[in-house]
Amino acid sequence: MASSATVLQVPGPEGVVRDVRISSPDRVIWPFTSTEETDATEGTDSAEITKLELAEYTVSVADAMMRALGDRPITLQRFPEGIEGEEFFSKNPPRGVPDWARSVICTYPSARTHPQLVIDEIATAVWAVQMNTVTFHPWPVRSDNNDNPDELRIDLDPQPGTGFAEAVRAAYVLKDLLEEIGLIGWAKTSGNRGVHVYARVSPTHEFLDVRHGVIGIARELERRMPDEVTTAWWKEERGQKVFVDFNQANRDRTIASAYSPRPLPGAPVSMPVPWERLREVRPGDFTVHTVPAILAAEGDAWAGIDDAVGDVAQAIALWDKDIHDRGLGEMPFPPDYPKMPGEPPRVQPSRRRRDPDIP
Repeated sequence: MASSATVLQVPGPEGVVRDVRISSPDRVIWPFTSTEETDATEGTDSAEITKLELAEYTVSVADAMMRALGDRPITLQRFPEGIEGEEFFSKNPPRGVPDWARSVICTYPSARTHPQLVIDEIATAVWAVQMNTVTFHPWPVRSDNNDNPDELRIDLDPQPGTGFAEAVRAAYVLKDLLEEIGLIGWAKTSGNRGVHVYARVSPTHEFLDVRHGVIGIARELERRMPDEVTTAWWKEERGQKVFVDFNQANRDRTIASAYSPRPLPGAPVSMPVPWERLREVRPGDFTVHTVPAILAAEGDAWAGIDDAVGDVAQAIALWDKDIHDRGLGEMPFPPDYPKMPGEPPRVQPSRRRRDPDIP
């Protein structure tokens, strides 16, 4: 028999308390996971996690999660039957948005526009969990200027044959590179095998410019670590290296939020980590079960991120130098993008070599 609904009382602004109804609170979102099923939790069995427990987790990390999500358009990754069932991404706000929530109109690569949910308080995130959201994907913009990113995001993605340790090594070199161009890097685990490095920037440039800045950084990182890092878009060219996914900087491309769970066995969380500890941690240290206590004991590793705003201009200057001094050009865009100016052919290199008619 289906479990009855539960009402969570969630703190809101100015002392207001929101009642958020959680239907099917006993629905299992993450089933029990043994150590044999996943490398993510490395060494411990993981108990099942219900929808109510996910909602309670969200309340427990409220302040830190809001630092990552607040005032940003959000895409919701939803799992109506738990992580082993169907998933889909909600860009339009789901039906039944509460009175206290709002949305903002966003423009997509196709020039189409429609509203996206904005999370201004943790009760809205809890309501999204009620709508079976597991992972929150915020845009790198604020709602009052959603064409100009205020966050530069670099995704260090280990390719087969590499793993978290290799991504960590690249992250430390990236940290130094960012400092050289006037940016402060903030690291988090991806919740899987990779590392994400963020930097706050003034929203002075639009998405394409910021993407070019990320490519400039990625190319310089590749030059500094040629045997360990790659910017090759095509998988067949990457080898056993850490891929710097520059296309995550595009409009309508998002990365799992800090403190957001991931839909993987063991309920891992994308967790901010201080630089002095990044070498010591394992991705499996941070789960829906463990993060609330870690956060309570150690605080938010990204507590100062909003006070560390830099200028993206020097990153863009790296791109300009590659264009003018090294003769490098545009990089491929995602396949769903319209053909972009200066973009190379969207054809796998091996196919291009086989077919002389392909430019």
